[in-house]
Amino acid sequence: MEKTTAENLVIGTHMSIAAGLEKTAKNVVKMEANTMQIFSRNPRGSTYKTYSDEEVQKFQEIRRGNGFGPILAHAPYTMNLASEKESVYEFACTVIREDIRRMDALEIENLVFHPGSHTGIGVEAGIQNIIAGLNQAITGQEKICVLLETMSGKGTEIGAKFEELKAIRDGVLHPERIGICLDTCHVYAAGYDIVENLDGVLEEFDRILGLDLLRAIHLNDSMMPFDSHKDRHAVIGGGEIGMDPLLRVIRHPRLRGIPFYLETPLDDRGHKEEIAKIKSLLK
Repeated sequence: MEKTTAENLVIGTHMSIAAGLEKTAKNVVKMEANTMQIFSRNPRGSTYKTYSDEEVQKFQEIRRGNGFGPILAHAPYTMNLASEKESVYEFACTVIREDIRRMDALEIENLVFHPGSHTGIGVEAGIQNIIAGLNQAITGQEKICVLLETMSGKGTEIGAKFEELKAIRDGVLHPERIGICLDTCHVYAAGYDIVENLDGVLEEFDRILGLDLLRAIHLNDSMMPFDSHKDRHAVIGGGEIGMDPLLRVIRHPRLRGIPFYLETPLDDRGHKEEIAKIKSLLK
């Protein structure tokens, strides 16, 4: 099987859209990246921007003219589809329903979200809430794929085990619209040893979920040690995972063609340098 190289790598970073979609897409080109992740709305609130037809058209021209790979939208952190609290749950249901529609209209390929925290009602009840929230939001007519993110397992987070993500997908009315986003920091913190046993982790993922469901990888190093269940991202090569294991993830033939998105604690200039370094080490 062929491996990912610097020439066929699809990589980008989380980008601010404060200056608008067109400006953000131009910044991706300047960064010498070929995809990006954006927030679907204010990450800690309920507000979102409405874009003019002209700006959307320019955004589409830039992404297509520069051969961007799949773009990833990230739902806000304040959204908790596993919650039993009525106001929190209703907010989450509204956000996921609106943002699936909004991001699909922008022709963004994937929308990722943190499955949620059950906050004491238990994993099973939390999963049932998530399933119901997705069922009221997904019609089956969308083109966008909704991605469940692998989590570190801090507190009462759902999604630190592949089995939990499978249970969510198996329960929804339109499983064909559900995929997975694997976060390297999160799975390492959750106890999946991608440093010493990457093949084994991927085999387990394939057995439980199926690698055909993997649509995106959040490429992050971890400030916290293995199996810590703590979510703290580090720059690539600057954490507990390390540069060589993360390069093995990128190069792994079973992951060829999957886009990578950096969520490391750097600004645009730092991310440009990080992407350039990764490409140089892949040669």
